[in-house]
Amino acid sequence: MTWASALLGVLFLLNIIFAVVIIFIERKDATSAWAWLMVLFFVPFLGFVLYLIFGQNMSRKRLFDWEDLKKIGIESLIEEQIEMLRENRFRFANEESQEYRDLIYMQLVNNDAVFTEENHTDIFTDGIDKFEQLLKDIEAATDHIHFQYYIFRHDHLGSRILHALTKKAREGVIVRLMYDDMGSRTLKKKVFHQLKEAGGEVEVFFPKRLPLINLRLNYRNHRKLVIIDGKIGYLGGFNVGDEYLGLNPKFGYWRDTHLRMQGQVVKAIQTRFILDWNQATHHHYIHYEDRLFPVSAPVGDLAAQIISSGPDSEWQQIKNGYMKMIMAAKESIFIQTPYFIPDQSLMDALQMASLSGKDVRIMIPSKPDHPFVYWATYSHIGELLKTGARVYIYDNGFIHCKSIVVDGKVGSIGTANIDVRSFKLNFEVNAFMFHKPTAERMTAIFEQDMEKSWELTMERYQERSLWIRFKESISHLLSPIL
Repeated sequence: MTWASALLGVLFLLNIIFAVVIIFIERKDATSAWAWLMVLFFVPFLGFVLYLIFGQNMSRKRLFDWEDLKKIGIESLIEEQIEMLRENRFRFANEESQEYRDLIYMQLVNNDAVFTEENHTDIFTDGIDKFEQLLKDIEAATDHIHFQYYIFRHDHLGSRILHALTKKAREGVIVRLMYDDMGSRTLKKKVFHQLKEAGGEVEVFFPKRLPLINLRLNYRNHRKLVIIDGKIGYLGGFNVGDEYLGLNPKFGYWRDTHLRMQGQVVKAIQTRFILDWNQATHHHYIHYEDRLFPVSAPVGDLAAQIISSGPDSEWQQIKNGYMKMIMAAKESIFIQTPYFIPDQSLMDALQMASLSGKDVRIMIPSKPDHPFVYWATYSHIGELLKTGARVYIYDNGFIHCKSIVVDGKVGSIGTANIDVRSFKLNFEVNAFMFHKPTAERMTAIFEQDMEKSWELTMERYQERSLWIRFKESISHLLSPIL
């Protein structure tokens, strides 16, 4: 009894210490603080261990060195654009950019997101099409291939890509591959042996420092980027694995969205990769050479900004961009996301838009890949239905895309889900595109997906079972820390 009492006393003291850290030192938002206090209260033995792994605050840490931006002229270009916007001297090439100048300015000031015009993008919604084009672009590379994915599986697709990258490395093309340690936790490093022998370089983002233990596993680099010769840039929702080709029987067809971009916007995608790579590496730093940033001739009329966010940032840049778009909506807001767990500010913005008569539509999957997250999504969907928003359940496999399009004028596609994890904990990247044809294409894609979905009405939602209501309630309480 003496040992048991002492152990309980120690656990009680640790819980008090961590409660003080959460409330007074970390200064988390109230909802997240209460969620962690609940964990500490109900799971006293494991609560403080879970907090050490999942509750660290990285917002004060400088992970990425932006100093070299001076060398490629991005810093001076950003300062020039900010000054011209402040003085109303910036001449936009299209009406959409002019209409959303406040959003462009905010992302310049708070995210160093250079604004580019005269770009072109292709939108992929099918994994087979996307990866076939990527393999063609890899085969055509002549100088360098920068390759970064959250999940990289050594299955049929992963093997094809590794073979293609190894072949290019043998030809003298610079090949750099990076993956996230948590996302690719089942990946064996030996699969990269031939690529390294051929001269390719491989790095891991936030690798574990102890076997089987990674105290930074809660902070994941969720970005998916490929840059080829500094002329073509990929970003979006697809990872590397056979399931993204629709070959996993559990999920069936995999519906995702990915961009293939050309023009000066690729310079921003390249910069993002270099920053991530230099954070991860200890030996093979990338220097800002001209060959990585070739001058691009105009290839279209798409205006765009590349927005990054992560736990090291003071502001939730991607969420703030979504908020500006939602609050500026005059007619419609269409969102596709596998997880819908917005914080209160984003939920309020969507509810006000719906209550104001805007056509708010949300599309989510019909099946969960993470049960707690799925039922938390369902609980938030119920709140939105009350305002008159329309909810569609995609029923042709699994929908994993992360896209928002407003008024058929402005849209965003990238890696960020509509949830607290993407906005605060993951390292994410999105393209914000100010271009009516692209936004209209995104709207058309949403409407095509509606044909493969069923509408969740308020009446149908209210008919859910007591068991589902229970799972929703528990998941909703945990949603700030999922």
